[in-house]
Amino acid sequence: MTLAIFDLDNTLLGGDSDYLWTRFLVEQGIVDGPAYEQENERYYRAYVAGTLDIHAFLRFQLRPLTEHPMQQLYAWREQFLRAKIDPIILPAARRLLAEHSAQGHILVIITATNRFITGPIAERLGVEHLLATEPEQIDGRFTGAISGMPCYQQGKVERLREWLRAHQQDLRGSWFYSDSHNDLPLLREVSQPVAVDPDPTLLQHAVKHGWRVISLRQDHASPCT
Repeated sequence: MTLAIFDLDNTLLGGDSDYLWTRFLVEQGIVDGPAYEQENERYYRAYVAGTLDIHAFLRFQLRPLTEHPMQQLYAWREQFLRAKIDPIILPAARRLLAEHSAQGHILVIITATNRFITGPIAERLGVEHLLATEPEQIDGRFTGAISGMPCYQQGKVERLREWLRAHQQDLRGSWFYSDSHNDLPLLREVSQPVAVDPDPTLLQHAVKHGWRVISLRQDHASPCT
């Protein structure tokens, strides 16, 4: 079956869930505000520039999960989803997902953002298959480490290849939608790469190679045909 693969942050969402989670923690007084927000901004700038040290970022981003019981984390997460995520789920993104689903395509979200944050977002979007960075848990607590490979840059390709083998699927006829030049390794692997509200580097690459460019933020996504 044909795969329709989607990046999440700034693609299906009109914002970055990783970044917003950290802002939420600061606003709620859960972390040291000024210092934590400064680090968050530094890591986000590195991501935009394509120079992010993903392992250093994950140590920073996962640390608060180690400091609180799961019940409290789940309560905060639900508050975060209502306040920060529901307002930025793009209507055009929902229509695009529905359009692919109507054609019998298998929907997959692939994201560097960890599963604790993105699992319920994928559920809200009605997407069964999620490939995300996996935070490690031992005895029902987060450790601050990750399980396996970060789902970032070339890591997205490797994680998807593992998923393809496990599900006996391939990339023939496949689609991948992304906003970021960090996803160029995977965009080059699929049959139908689509740049969605792309950053300048991805836009330049897409135009050069004749890839489709669409906007989901302006509420008029091109059909997936």
